Amino acid sequence: MEAAVRKLFERYESFFNRSLGDDVDMDKVASLYASDFIAASPAGVMTGKNDDQLKQVMEQGYARYRAIGTKEMRIRDVRISPIDQHHCLAHVAWTATYAREDQPDTAIDFEVHYLVQKLDDEAKVFGWVSGDEQALLKKHGIG
Repeated sequence: MEAAVRKLFERYESFFNRSLGDDVDMDKVASLYASDFIAASPAGVMTGKNDDQLKQVMEQGYARYRAIGTKEMRIRDVRISPIDQHHCLAHVAWTATYAREDQPDTAIDFEVHYLVQKLDDEAKVFGWVSGDEQALLKKHGIG
């Protein structure tokens, strides 16, 4: 389980960073997710399907990240809490780096907690819990 989850997040980080540039392949990004998912943040809880609407929303999200100066997202650590032989909670510590006009780059550390399912040797995200991204960005003068 652990090797498959680490491989999943290596791909996640790679696809995310490519999407911050001009190398956006939404099919590859969508391949990280299960057919259905749940997401929770201080803004509420939502459910969704891994379909064209998800790809469109994610593409808009990457465009927004580029617009606010996101240069890269790097994983600092992945801590895995097993649930059973097919499921775990992956606590992923990220560092986001933002380019700032007339200022040094700004690095922001945050965590996202992902629900992961592993079937047939492949791990996929089926949910995540995140903090208040907008408040964190505002605190650092970004966005």
